[in-house]
Amino acid sequence: MRAWAVTQPGPIDTGPVELVERPVPTPGELEVRVRVSACGVCRTDLHLAEGDLVPKHAGVVLGHEVVGVVDERGPGAERFRIGERIGIPWLRHTDGVCRFCRRGDENLCVAPGFTGWDADGGYAYRLPDAFDDEHAAPLLCAGIIGYRALRRSLLPPGGRLGIYGFGGSAHITAQVALHEGVTVHVLTRGEEARRLALELGCASAGDAYDAPPEPLDSAVLFAPVGDLVPVVMRALDRGGTLSVAGIHLTDIPRLRYTDELFEERQLRSVTANTRRDGEELLALAAAIPIRTTTTPYPLDQASTALADLAHGRVTGAAVLRVE
Repeated sequence: MRAWAVTQPGPIDTGPVELVERPVPTPGELEVRVRVSACGVCRTDLHLAEGDLVPKHAGVVLGHEVVGVVDERGPGAERFRIGERIGIPWLRHTDGVCRFCRRGDENLCVAPGFTGWDADGGYAYRLPDAFDDEHAAPLLCAGIIGYRALRRSLLPPGGRLGIYGFGGSAHITAQVALHEGVTVHVLTRGEEARRLALELGCASAGDAYDAPPEPLDSAVLFAPVGDLVPVVMRALDRGGTLSVAGIHLTDIPRLRYTDELFEERQLRSVTANTRRDGEELLALAAAIPIRTTTTPYPLDQASTALADLAHGRVTGAAVLRVE
């Protein structure tokens, strides 16, 4: 089978990923094998390719927004039937016994594994019929992480939300927030992204370093740019919360307590997700229904998709289509 592997992490324009041939895997106990039809290209894949996140082993295969059908089941695997369409997200497994798993916070598990970082494949979800394969793929990481980040932002009912960066995850999160009746202001560098934000119903769209038109009750930072943290903190109203959605962020400049933290402003991180986050987001996505904006690429052009993502040339979410 064909797969994109990280051969030598480095700047994406130097070609750190390679299309390779791998043996077709045999599913183990409680596992199913999936014939892949589409896979979203996530910024986490870019961080792995470029070495911001160190690959857990040589030749790790990228991809954790996977859509396909079950074509073989291992011993004891009865949850999904042969031919059923499922999706595979970032969270691959948790130990189920640590203090965090026992209290329901499996995203903080002390011994987790992640799809496309530790190993290939992972937990799986049934996918809503409302989405075809290409448009379902971004929901499996971009959607789930954005959903968790939104909840971590403590957005009050009818509140004012700022979204910084407007790619695959942010454009899904904005639609959830709009569905819940809040005012959304988008601040991002790309003109196409700002146009999409307004088309989706956001109240305003400006540059990432602009001040929003009104103080924010909550904000989610999707752009992996630490310099934006003090900018966003100053945009928050009293008692406001900034939730940082990314797994990687460049260094944050020194914060001034009086200007950026006083009056009970909060800065919160987001770590992975729980399976419940995924189930809630997928159900909500079908009910709204969410419109996922995608830029499709053939499998052979995964390196191009990553480069386009790195250079801000993707509107919405990049998705690889496997013919």
